Amino acid sequence: MAQNTTASLDDSLDAPRPADGACPLDDRPLGTPLGERRTRVLFLGSGELGKEVVIELMRLGAWVCAADSYAGAPAQQVAHESRVLDMANAAELRALFDEVRPDIIVPEVEAIATSELAGAAARGAQVVPSAEIAAICMDRERLRVLAHEELGLPTTPYRFAGTPEELRAGASAVGYPCVVKPVMSSSGHGQSVVRSADGIDAAWTEAQRGRRAADEGDVSRVIVEALAPLDYELTVLTVSSSAGIVTCAPIGQRQEGGDYRESWQPAATDGAVAERARELARAAVEGLVAKARATGERGWGVFGVELFVLTDGTVLFNEVSPRPHDTGMVTMASQRLSEFALHARAILGMPVTPGHVALSLPQGAAAASHAIVVEGDGQAVFGGTAAALAEPGTDLRIFAKPGVHGHRRMAVALAVGGDPDDARARAARVADALRVDVR
Repeated sequence: MAQNTTASLDDSLDAPRPADGACPLDDRPLGTPLGERRTRVLFLGSGELGKEVVIELMRLGAWVCAADSYAGAPAQQVAHESRVLDMANAAELRALFDEVRPDIIVPEVEAIATSELAGAAARGAQVVPSAEIAAICMDRERLRVLAHEELGLPTTPYRFAGTPEELRAGASAVGYPCVVKPVMSSSGHGQSVVRSADGIDAAWTEAQRGRRAADEGDVSRVIVEALAPLDYELTVLTVSSSAGIVTCAPIGQRQEGGDYRESWQPAATDGAVAERARELARAAVEGLVAKARATGERGWGVFGVELFVLTDGTVLFNEVSPRPHDTGMVTMASQRLSEFALHARAILGMPVTPGHVALSLPQGAAAASHAIVVEGDGQAVFGGTAAALAEPGTDLRIFAKPGVHGHRRMAVALAVGGDPDDARARAARVADALRVDVR
């Protein structure tokens, strides 16, 4: 297994100036007595990943407010306070910042008025990982230009298009079959595979339907990419902290319709591919953090770098999530410090080194996570948990989301096994043993 490596950044840059009355980034008050102002963290988006980060921050003594577009979101269930608002509405978001006065703002979703994030950063708040990085990673066009054209990372052939005619020309340039995506979307929304010129109009329509409309105007630009001979996908969790940049062991994954369904760590891949994956992940995050530093921000936090491995072993950069990643839920079973604990430490200014991101598994063993997706309309009620967790080395997280309408990820099963296949099978058995009723 490849060793964790670091890539130090220029730490001589001055830290951003704190807001009036705030403490410097490396000397925030944590766990202070009541009546004294301790570090205040605001979450924008309060899903299951945010919930785990909130718990870790509270363990370290931070005060946390969790905001989302609906009440009862997972992170709101554990935070000190919660708010409900339209985070894509600039006026509502600005009013929230004025009310909460956060030291740290953690965007956990992408439907956010990014201009307000930049404004908050200019006023002294620490946006995680930075307002500039959040804006870049929300936009596939900006991210791909940075990764391929500025940093030189290998990617699939691609073109951008702002009209059906440009899309047709771009598809012809990269060749069929190809993949069409809105430049702003997530979880596979608006994505389609086009196998001939006859499918271009339908792909354009699907991209417009699935785009994230908050900041785009009437029409979304799209990216069209060649459909590469994909063997499998990897996620490399990469942590930027006051100690530099480190990478976790690569995570294998299985998706359905662009959504994560299983992940396992370490990935079942050879050492050369694993090391190349870590090199590309580190280079991508270095480039993003440099953008943050250029605007006076730190760029601290966990990044989920998504990579393609082709049938010939070539590793390509795909995308970056500037926050803990769905597939990283496996780290709750595979690492002493999960991606959520690492994120909390990094954003509070604590050092994260190679020893902090090491696996905590026996030699040769692996861990796996298995998403539990529920379909229906109503509240999900779980039963059979005793039987589901009877097997040693297994665990379960039920998110307690207030409802499901259609299909929604409502829990995750975790397991440790002798190898990736064994761990995956154990996690799947946990999921299969559960009884889930939607009422």
